[in-house]
Order: sequence, then structure tokens, then C-alpha cells
Amino acid sequence: MRRHPRRGEAGGEVSESSLDRTPSVEAPSARGAEVGRRIGVGLMYGLWKPRVLGAWKVPTTGPVIFAVNHSHIVDGPMVIGVAPRASHFLVKKEAFVGPFGPFMHATGQLKVDRSTADRTAITRALAVLANGGVLGIFPEGTRGEGDFASLRAGLAYFAVRGNAPIVPVAVLGSSDRRGRLLKALPPLRSRIDVVFGDPFEAGDGSGRRTRKALDEATERIQKHLSAHLDHARRLTGRR
Repeated sequence: MRRHPRRGEAGGEVSESSLDRTPSVEAPSARGAEVGRRIGVGLMYGLWKPRVLGAWKVPTTGPVIFAVNHSHIVDGPMVIGVAPRASHFLVKKEAFVGPFGPFMHATGQLKVDRSTADRTAITRALAVLANGGVLGIFPEGTRGEGDFASLRAGLAYFAVRGNAPIVPVAVLGSSDRRGRLLKALPPLRSRIDVVFGDPFEAGDGSGRRTRKALDEATERIQKHLSAHLDHARRLTGRR
């Protein structure tokens, strides 16, 4: 039976058969991720004024996926710093340059090549979930409007294959351009809202990972994420 290709988080084609041939790799450091979280706490609360809502909804144990909207470079570090659990984010390989590369590796973040089906990144991400950890994903694949309008199927695959609930996370205020001193960063000491939503299951309970099942899961995920973003905007008064 022919396998249908699947568009993955890395931006390349991913198929179930190709993933079965993924090489064995070491899981990222859970201790490193906790160190990264503690560093993030100091940086995020030192540079800005995060307002965190719904953090109590994050399951305290077991595998979890943070699905985060993405409109600014600071969104990932912000969630890492304010979340109640240490997390491992899938991050484009271009961010692992210069001194940032060793730091990102040391803090348990996952380098991913978006131009291909990065089987090593996929395997390491699944290892995070298999070890009961938290995997962070920007399901839109890259920075955009941060509205979850365009989702890739990689999120559904990880959720179903890793048997992990998805926690939607809305970061609001990071793309505000008013009062910036540094062009690349939100205004220093400005308020940034991070709203965690209710965890939900992506699959239909059958455990199926067929193309149709993943497409259906992606549709369910998009509805959940869009509804959470609307709720977060009403809750915070943000647009």
C-alpha cells in the first residue's frame, strides 16, 4: 500500500514509513530545559512585565504539547520563562548560530531543518514526549500574524503519535511596536500576556495515524486553538 506524504513541522514532506526508519538519537536534556526555564524566568520578568493566566491548567506530569501562536521572536523564550514546567521547543536551525547554538542545545531545545523532513528532530521530539516531558511547537511553522490561521499537520502527528494532550498558549502583546527602544524587541517593561488554555486530545480516541485521521485531527486542533485565541483576546482586552 502506498504511503501518502505528510507535510511536517520542518517544512518538508514526512510520511509514516519514513519516520519508521528514523535513526535512534539521544533525547534532549531535561535538566538543561529546567536550567533554561530558570534563566528565562529572570530574563522575561526582568525585561518585561508578563501577565500569566491559566498556568494551573497545564498538567503537572506526563507528556504535554504547548501549541503557541507566533508573531514575534520573543514568544518562545517568553513561554519557556513563564510556564510552570520546563519545555523543549522545536526551533529552526537558523537560530542555532554563533554562541546561541551551544546555549540552545544545553537548555534542551530542538534544532529542526524546515527545508526537509528532519527525522532526527522528529525522533528527539517524540523522545521528549515518551519521557513525559513538555514539547513546545509553533504550529504555524514560522512567525506570522500569530492567529493560528494556517496550521501544519506536524502538530497532529506529534499529539497522536506521542499520546500527548495539547495545551493552547496565546502570547499577546509581544508584537506591539509602540515605544520600542530596540527594533527587534518588544518595548522594555511593557506588559505581555501569556494565556494557557484547557488541555485537549487531538485524536478521535482510535489511535489512527492515517492521512485522513491526521487531517481530521488538524481540523479539530485548529478549531480549539482559534477558539482559545479568541477567548484570550477577550480576557486580556487585546486584539
